[in-house]
Amino acid sequence: MALTKEKKAELVKKFGANEQDTGSIEVQIAILTEEINTLTEHFKEHKKDHHSKRGLLRKVGQRRSLLNYLIKNDVTRYRKIVKELGLRK
Repeated sequence: MALTKEKKAELVKKFGANEQDTGSIEVQIAILTEEINTLTEHFKEHKKDHHSKRGLLRKVGQRRSLLNYLIKNDVTRYRKIVKELGLRK
């Protein structure tokens, strides 16, 4: 369920400072969000895939901790990334 190189490069280009910027928090959150969305679609068809569900929960927790870090250090960047990714309703 990993992202393709093209999709990951597109996310890095959109959310990163440059095309080599894979370590910034915005890029990491965007990649995790995309992986979470693909896993969510996977579970609509494969309801009993409990091994992948553990991976999904790990990704959700990792994204949550990155968002917590971002809200503590830079609220404007947090609001921008949440708005662009549509994480909060």
